[in-house]
Amino acid sequence: QVPLVESGGGLVQAGGSLRLSCAASRTIFRFNVMGWYRQAPGKQRELVATISSGSSTNYADSVKGRFTISRDNAKNTVYLEMNSLKPEDTAVYYCNAVLASSPYTNYWGQGTQVTVSS
Repeated sequence: QVPLVESGGGLVQAGGSLRLSCAASRTIFRFNVMGWYRQAPGKQRELVATISSGSSTNYADSVKGRFTISRDNAKNTVYLEMNSLKPEDTAVYYCNAVLASSPYTNYWGQGTQVTVSS
């Protein structure tokens, strides 16, 4: 297994910013897709943003224009820059990585809490 470790969560006021980091223990070149998901209390886990090894990005409609996903291959780290945060963004944010090899493997981090005050 390849551990994924999230950091950067915390408390922030509405309109503020946070940057989440996801550090992998192996080169992220091997992952076809990495991304961020989130789960708010009482809600289903949802996709926030993804980035492929070919640098293609996808964003949930709710975060487009506010969040930016990026990666630093030298540091084996994926980032999620979150701006103009809203109380609705409050959730546990999880890092995800997909290795589309044989066998197909999906990795998850433990999550980091983001709380946005109103």
